[in-house]
Amino acid sequence: MRPLHIALAALVAAVWGVNFVVIEVGLGHFPPLLFSALRFLVAALPAVFFVGRPKVAWKWIVGVGLALGVAKFGLLFIGMDRGMPAGLSSLVLQVQAVFTALFAAVALGERPGRVRVLGMAVALAGIGVAAVDEGTSGPVLAFVLVVAAAACWGVSNVLTRKAAPPDSLNFMVWVSTVPVLPLLGLSLVFEGWDRDAAALAALDWSGAGIIVYVAWITTVFGFGAWGYLLRRHPASSVAPFTLLVPVFGMSSAALLLGESVSPLRWCAAALLVGGVALTSLAGTRRGRAAAVDPEPRSAPAPEQELTAAVEGVDADAGPGRDSPVSRVV
Repeated sequence: MRPLHIALAALVAAVWGVNFVVIEVGLGHFPPLLFSALRFLVAALPAVFFVGRPKVAWKWIVGVGLALGVAKFGLLFIGMDRGMPAGLSSLVLQVQAVFTALFAAVALGERPGRVRVLGMAVALAGIGVAAVDEGTSGPVLAFVLVVAAAACWGVSNVLTRKAAPPDSLNFMVWVSTVPVLPLLGLSLVFEGWDRDAAALAALDWSGAGIIVYVAWITTVFGFGAWGYLLRRHPASSVAPFTLLVPVFGMSSAALLLGESVSPLRWCAAALLVGGVALTSLAGTRRGRAAAVDPEPRSAPAPEQELTAAVEGVDADAGPGRDSPVSRVV
């Protein structure tokens, strides 16, 4: 890769990593489900009028929109709202690569090789270490919600693999139109009209800037730049940069939010990132999908958040030319 493209890939990883800090701050302005709905609303509008018609069947757009937008980001935002630290969230969410490999084996008949199985075992060991660390210092339910969000991300990756969108940005923008109404409805039911109305009435420049960042910077710019790189380089060259997302996530959370990183958490980070690397890159070398982030170019791997894909990936985790959406936001 050219130095300029390497810098762009690192910038996207930084944008997706810092996104977790922005989400943490944004949860001080908005209830989690309303926040997620606003993120997708702003990501979809006005971009949906400029990306052209959908290039895949609506069943895939709706399926990924519900799995990625409603389930994954809804659970992630609720988990962080209930006390899951931003830095740890950016790390734990990467276990989506393991869920993607497991779901792909069941739904698509992809048989993981020995290296990939070893990577999955190492990554799961990292999740176990992180769970022990969080269990002694934070709410376990919030940790479980973020792990569940990673599982939903795995489902969306497999659906995206089946959809095989030829244009990742077009796909992500249309996917962003799906979660808006379901998330708004869930917010009204569980968070209440009064709380939502109070958050919107108190909207200031800080809150608006947060929405713009998670919608346009992490989603539109993040996935647009990621797709640009994937059109010019092999997925095996681009996908490893998503392993920088938790590095940027944990370091920015420590610097900007004052989150401490215990020795046990560093151990969990080493195991999880190493396991995800084995799980993802082993598949890439075999010419199959590498599931590391919320969204692919022509198959899953922002998300980007979104996401992600984040992808994020958002929210949000990295996509590959033949891999699941991964990253996001």
